[in-house]
Amino acid sequence: MSTGAWIAVIAIAAAVVFGLFRMLSDGRFRGTKELHVTHEDHAPEPHAWDAVTDALGETELGDRATLVQFSSAFCAPCRATRRILGEVADIVPGVVHVEIDAEHHLDLVRRLDIMRTPTTLVIDGSGNEIARASGAPRKEQVLSAIPAVNLES
Repeated sequence: MSTGAWIAVIAIAAAVVFGLFRMLSDGRFRGTKELHVTHEDHAPEPHAWDAVTDALGETELGDRATLVQFSSAFCAPCRATRRILGEVADIVPGVVHVEIDAEHHLDLVRRLDIMRTPTTLVIDGSGNEIARASGAPRKEQVLSAIPAVNLES
C-alpha cells in the first residue's frame, strides 16, 4: 500500500473513533464533583446560581431545579436543546429554564468553565450545580438529571 493510502486509512479511522466518542458523550449529564465557579482569586463561590444572577440580574430560581442553557447564535444543536429544556420546564413542576447567550456573557462562561455550546447546567433549588451536559441532551437524559422527578405529583 502506498503512503497516501495509509494516511487516508488512518484519517478515516481517527474520524470514526472521534465520531463514536462524540456520539456516546454528547448530551450526557455528569454529576459535579467540585464546584465549577471561581472568583479571580480562585476561591470557590458558594453557589453556581450566584454567578448566574451576578451576570443576569434577578432571575427566577426553580423550586426543584433550574436548567441553565449556554448557547450561541449560530449553534444548531442549541435550538433543539432550547426546545427540549422548554418542554421539560413545562411538564415538570418547579423546574425553570434559563437560556444565556455565551457570546454576550464571556465572563460568566469563563467563571463557570463552559467549554462549548450547548452546555446545560442543572442547578438545584438551593443554587448548587448538581449536573452538567455538553452537547444536545435528549429529553429522557434531562428528566433523569432533575432531582426527584415524579411526573404524577
